[in-house]
Amino acid sequence: MEQLATQLATQFMSQVTQTSLPEWLAVVLAIAYVWLAARQNVWCWFAAFTSTALYTWIFWQVSLPFQSALNVFYMIMAVYGYWQWHHKPSDTGGVVSWPVWLHGLLVIALVGVVVLLGKLAATQFNHEHLWLDAAVNVFSVVTTFMVAHKVLQNWVYWFFINCAAVYLYWQSGLVLSACLFVGYVGFSLYGYMQWKKEWVSHTPAMS
Repeated sequence: MEQLATQLATQFMSQVTQTSLPEWLAVVLAIAYVWLAARQNVWCWFAAFTSTALYTWIFWQVSLPFQSALNVFYMIMAVYGYWQWHHKPSDTGGVVSWPVWLHGLLVIALVGVVVLLGKLAATQFNHEHLWLDAAVNVFSVVTTFMVAHKVLQNWVYWFFINCAAVYLYWQSGLVLSACLFVGYVGFSLYGYMQWKKEWVSHTPAMS
């Protein structure tokens, strides 16, 4: 066990020292994004745009095409999210909650999209974690829309997406990004609690 821990620590330090400057910058800005988003600060979208622009290039370099495409989408959503939040009425709080049945239908539909997308991509790309890459991509696209529209449950989706991304990035040699998403798992819990407080404060009590 001690030998295994030593090997993992050595591997971790080796990968960290090989981390490129663009990945370091992308990670710092990504942390800024999720922290600001949890506090509903509109500047989170500026951090998101720059971070995802860097990640678009980074993921393409390590043959994760879905992740690269996803970050192009994130760049567009950063602009949309800024516009949406900037024009959101401040007197109502803005946070909304979707019913459980809607989430159930949404998850079933997204799994279907993942299966279809994975089969199509398998004819063009040869990557060990292509299906996981597709799942992270598809669920992240929809969840980003949920963030832009301040849907409370977006943080629940991000919790599971981030857990999957930790494994995906670690296996792809992006150790710093994997560590970032470990932090994201914690941030998803923090974000949910912050948004839940605001949602409750703006929801009339049941009589």
